[in-house]
Order: sequence, then C-alpha cells, then structure tokens
Amino acid sequence: MSDPTAESPILHDASDRVSRITLNRPARLNAVNPDLYRALSDAVATAERDDAVRALVLTGQGRAFCAGADLKAHAESTMTLADRRDYARAAQRANLALQRCAKPVVAAVNGAAVGAGLELALSCDFIVVSEDARLRLPEVSLATFPGGAVMHTLPERVGAGKAREIILLGDFFSGRDALEMGLASLAVPAADVMAEACALAGRLAAQAPLSMLLARRLLRRAPRMRRRQVMAAEARALERCMATDDWREGVMASREKRTPSYTGR
Repeated sequence: MSDPTAESPILHDASDRVSRITLNRPARLNAVNPDLYRALSDAVATAERDDAVRALVLTGQGRAFCAGADLKAHAESTMTLADRRDYARAAQRANLALQRCAKPVVAAVNGAAVGAGLELALSCDFIVVSEDARLRLPEVSLATFPGGAVMHTLPERVGAGKAREIILLGDFFSGRDALEMGLASLAVPAADVMAEACALAGRLAAQAPLSMLLARRLLRRAPRMRRRQVMAAEARALERCMATDDWREGVMASREKRTPSYTGR
C-alpha cells in the first residue's frame, strides 16, 4: 500500500480485485480542494482501466471520511471567477467519475462526512458507515451551495421530503440515522467499517462484470425512462449477456452447484 505519510492527497492500492482509494489530508480531516478532486478523478480512472480490478472502495485517512470544503483555505484566500469555476468543475468531475465508473464503488465512511464529503459518499453505489459517524449537508446554512449532483443522488436514496429536510435545514445526523433513512446500506462499529466495506466490494467483484455494468447503468437511467423503454433496454442487455463466455459459465456453475468464476468475457 502507498505510504500514508506521503503528501499525495490521494492514496490507492489494489488487491483481491478491489481498489482502495483513500482521501489523504488527515491534518485537515480530508477536506477537499482542487488538487484532491483532480487526484481522486485520476485514481478512479486508473482503477477503471485496470482489468484486475472489479470494484472500488473509497475511504478517508485518519479519523474522518471527509469534513467537506477546506474553509480555512477559503477564509485565507480571495478566489477569482476563474478560481471558482476551476473549483466547481474539479468537484463535479470527481463526483461524476465515481457516479459513472464502470465498476461498482463502495464508500467506507469511517468518520465525519460533511458537505462535499457526504456528496462524495452519495456518488458511490453503496455506503458503509460508522454507527457514530456525523453526517451533514451544511451548504445552505453557510451561504454556499451543494454540488456533486446531490439534488439527484440524495432524493434517490431517501426520498424528496427527507432530502429537502437534510439540504435546507443542514442538521447533523448519525450513521445509525443514515441507515434508518436508507442513505447507507450498512452501519457498523467504527473499527469494522473498512473490513465490511471491503467484504461488500469483494462480493461485488465476484459478480459477472458485464452484467454488473449494464445493471448499474440502467438502474441510473430507468427513473427517467418509460416502462417500455426500460423493458427494451433490459432485452438488449440480456441479449448482450447471453452472447458472453460468462453467461455460459453462470449457467454451468448453477447446473453443477458450484461458485462461478467470471472472466469478463
């Protein structure tokens, strides 16, 4: 694994078909800045190109997942219009890299996930959170605005009414609350977050890659499609899958009562 004392804002390593990507600004509770966003986009792209990787885990170094924007840096600088645009675009590219990744992504929220940090977690397919984690979207309270497509990703998980409450009031809620409202898939003791996230990623990595990709893509698109469009897309996906070696492997494994071994072909 990469040296956790290194200055890179992102650490990443891979084993057992899972790439682990770590936000690495622990002294600032992994607060985001353009360099971190750009490095995160690059790390996701690297994992996406690696044929040995089937799933990703995103986490934070130290005692927080991500405390959001680096407000100390903002307070000490005057941003030009070009700076503001660069910041917003870097943030959007990083979130879109997670959302559009060809491989499933699990967020391991090991501590606070505030503002931009919660946005990054919401850009992942699954969220495993510490039971006592502190989560919040404070942007409206701070006279700024949430990003990362959170107006889409949050209502998708918790419904429009709860999303309105979280965004407009900006209150803190716990990992247990996140599980109860459907924002998180799993809430566990802090010491177990990474192990549980990696276990979930391992299960995802064992699935047939093409089936996984097509299912994730259609799940994102389906809410904006008509029923017949969804069914037509499902039929096309099924036809593609049935032409693969993995489809044959899945059939034979079921017949032989064994665990399938998929190759992505």
